[in-house]
Amino acid sequence: MTETTLEKDTEQHRFEADVSRLLHMMVHSVYSDKQVFLRELISNAADACEKLRYEAISDPGLMSDGEAPQILISLDEEQRRLVVEDNGIGMSHDELIEALGTIARSGTKAFMERIEAAKSGEGAELIGQFGVGFYSAFMVADKVDVISRKAAGNDAWQWSSDGKGSFSVQPAELGDAPARGTRVILHLMEDAKNFTSKWTVERIIREQSGHVPVPIRIAEKPGEEPTSISDGSALWTKPKGDISEADYTDFYRGVSGQYDDPDLTVHFRAEGRNEYTALAFVPGSQPFDLSDPDRKGRMKLYVRRVFITDDAELLPRYLRFMRGIVDTSDLPLNISREMIQDSPILASIRKGLTGRILTALEKLAESDAEKFAKIWEHFGSVIKEGLYDDFERRGQLLGLTRVRSTVSGEGLRSLADYVKDMKDGQKAIYYLTGANLEQLKASPQLEGYRARGVEVLFLTDAVDSFWAPNAPEFDGKPFRSITQGAADLDEIAKADGTSNEPSEASADVQTFIAFAKEKLAEEVADVRVSSRLTDSAACLVASDQALDRQLERILQGAGRLQTAEKPVLEINPNSELIQSLAGQGDEALRSDAAWLLLDEARILDGDKPSNPRLFAERLSRLFERALKEH
Repeated sequence: MTETTLEKDTEQHRFEADVSRLLHMMVHSVYSDKQVFLRELISNAADACEKLRYEAISDPGLMSDGEAPQILISLDEEQRRLVVEDNGIGMSHDELIEALGTIARSGTKAFMERIEAAKSGEGAELIGQFGVGFYSAFMVADKVDVISRKAAGNDAWQWSSDGKGSFSVQPAELGDAPARGTRVILHLMEDAKNFTSKWTVERIIREQSGHVPVPIRIAEKPGEEPTSISDGSALWTKPKGDISEADYTDFYRGVSGQYDDPDLTVHFRAEGRNEYTALAFVPGSQPFDLSDPDRKGRMKLYVRRVFITDDAELLPRYLRFMRGIVDTSDLPLNISREMIQDSPILASIRKGLTGRILTALEKLAESDAEKFAKIWEHFGSVIKEGLYDDFERRGQLLGLTRVRSTVSGEGLRSLADYVKDMKDGQKAIYYLTGANLEQLKASPQLEGYRARGVEVLFLTDAVDSFWAPNAPEFDGKPFRSITQGAADLDEIAKADGTSNEPSEASADVQTFIAFAKEKLAEEVADVRVSSRLTDSAACLVASDQALDRQLERILQGAGRLQTAEKPVLEINPNSELIQSLAGQGDEALRSDAAWLLLDEARILDGDKPSNPRLFAERLSRLFERALKEH
């Protein structure tokens, strides 16, 4: 925690280490878009007002003065000051220290790394993504004072800092403090005095914060009567025809804390059994914590325009990248956050909202394939989580799925495209899983499929290894891994018109295979002739009943699988190398060759030789023999 000393009612505190480091970055930042600070302070003020409205449902005395929530911006060009004041929930002594002396949200380390690596101009987006907006004030101010009084509280407190490692907290004169809420006073730097211009500040607010659900007013000079900038009307309650694309973008940036443009907007009103309005957005870039396993969605729940919570799980986890709001009149205003999760009304809203978003994605995929491809690149790995755990919508999600394949080049293919182009005699959708696309493209297991012009999907996301083996089918076609079990290529004609009959292994090759099976018995389940290889000498596949090899690696890496199944080593009987080895009578040479073939197959699969020292010794012996013979 912070270090504290008490001196004449003024407490001196040190910022936590992460905050000190962050403040140093803010003060010495090179970001060109420093106006981001105003948006963040207004967002914080709006949140405080929304929290007060919610708390006042159960405790009306918090708003007994009858003052409606509002935000006031005050400018003082002569003193070079900008003030952002709200009459929201306010903060107590301890809340001031906790809220402004520490970074409570997770992701601080990731933010530090990203913000240090960012180029000029990227700071605005990062600040919003990582939720450390208050500290952006130090990009424009060499001192910040925060005076706050908790709603219905008797004490007011002043927090002050120059952003150089420490802050002070002391009692504030009640006459100088807001009746309730928080006043943030920025003592602006010389090069930031343009933020005392009413025209500049008003333009920023209209562009970036015009749709916060709290009225905003501005006073150009101390003592001057403030004028209204926005009325705090909820954008989602307006007819869609009255809302411009710029309005939607502004609202999206406010509700998401991001500074990109949304790639898809979904705005609708549901009527019938449950009535609610939803305004949801697909972000134009990935949130930093998209892959955090503990991360929940960021859809805000309102009841009759009163903010209730942003932790209501309004969407399944595989749509956790969505941003926006849901406003319903079907829930009571005084419902607790605990009761919300068990509400059948919320379950119904969740089902309807999920369906509408997936339908909107389907329509976008049909009407604008390029934009949908961008969304899929950003969020496809997350959406595919639904293929594993959302059985009800699996068919719809498979229809949305886009993948790279042996014929897609740099683009993406839909499963519908795949099925449409299947070869005569082909009965399954073939796929290959792995962590590296280039490595998959070089996999020897592809050779027999390429020879027949059969498309194979490249599945490179970790989740692919879980959903693909469990997906029953798409358009009547089952999914099949090309690295598991025997290849079923006999009924598919080769592209060059050559015979499709399986190659017969010579007696010498059969003898070598039997020899290798005996020598490698502790490492492999079987050694057999391959129908999937055309050029390579050998490859590894999983047994028919075993797990796919990539899934096996993932489970072992996560500690969920202690012992792996032995793989099958497949031998290409037409390989010149195999035929040469089969004719050798030197047992020591044949033994080394069998082990080297196994290790070569492992390397091609992205694994290491089981025993690097023995691998090197066997390879050295072969080199020595080859050199002696020449």
